[in-house]
Amino acid sequence: MDSVELKRLLEGVATGSISVENTLERLKHLPFEDLGFANVDHHRKLRQGHPEVIFGQGKSIGQIEKIMIALLDKGNNVLVTRLSEEKGVKLCAHFPDACHHKDAGCITVERQPVEIIGRGTILVISAGTSDIPVAAEAVVTAKIMGNRVEQLFDVGVAGIHRLLARRELLQTATVLVVVAGMEGALPSVVGGLVDRPVIAVPTSVGYGASFGGIAALLGMLNSCASGVTVVNIDNGFGAGYAASLINKAS
Repeated sequence: MDSVELKRLLEGVATGSISVENTLERLKHLPFEDLGFANVDHHRKLRQGHPEVIFGQGKSIGQIEKIMIALLDKGNNVLVTRLSEEKGVKLCAHFPDACHHKDAGCITVERQPVEIIGRGTILVISAGTSDIPVAAEAVVTAKIMGNRVEQLFDVGVAGIHRLLARRELLQTATVLVVVAGMEGALPSVVGGLVDRPVIAVPTSVGYGASFGGIAALLGMLNSCASGVTVVNIDNGFGAGYAASLINKAS
């Protein structure tokens, strides 16, 4: 859509010949910015409620910087996931107001206040300390999307009393993200204790027969606890995003 067409559209709204609803529907698909190596989707927030998130793995520092600048220039807050510590440090040097979440492998730039729009609280649980990087990615994602987030780490089934001691916290959450490697049993346990949605996240943590998280993934997919849904291996971002959508709609 060029400036002439946009002007015609806005004039139609002003005169009443084009409805606001029709205009909104047309604008939902535009615009994007062609950087040569990436098409930055500037209207994703309009369509989905949150700006485009940058997946840092496989991108160069220069590519990430240019995408970040494009998003920031449009007044968006920025989340970059799947960053090595080296990349995170270099990006923070270029963007002094960036926050480096080293444990999550993410950086955020918040130039607009993050408004709390989630109706309840998202609780992120990890089975073990080794699962924290994936859980932390879910925490960072849910927070920048405007949610109150609590976290409960290292409460896996090898010491189930640690989880049961915090049962009141489980009951107060609107949606729970449960992160586990090894055999992936914890989401089933949590799912049997609460009447809220549980998003299970298998991690690649474990010994040989865990097959890089496949054992945990299959265990979670076969959970006998009702209300447990599963995202991909190590996908803390996807779990945090889905939890945010549920929390906003609840």
